[in-house]
Amino acid sequence: MRLDQNPVFRKVIVPWYDSETVCLIVIVCMGVVAIFGSAGIAVARDNLIYQKHIWVPILLVLMSASVVVSIAIRLVRRYLQRFSK
Repeated sequence: MRLDQNPVFRKVIVPWYDSETVCLIVIVCMGVVAIFGSAGIAVARDNLIYQKHIWVPILLVLMSASVVVSIAIRLVRRYLQRFSK
């Protein structure tokens, strides 16, 4: 059975895990993770014992920043699609 080329409802259905509210919650949580990683970097710099493990909080900050950037790009694209019509 072929899909109808002219459906009655044209609004895109967004899954719950990709809704704007969930995306904003993830951005806030990743901000908290980035702050936690920044604190880890500060502690690792101060203690000689932990300096060889500074890569862990740096990786944490970089990964949380990449998640924030990717979700922000997704939200911007969604806003641009919505308001360009």
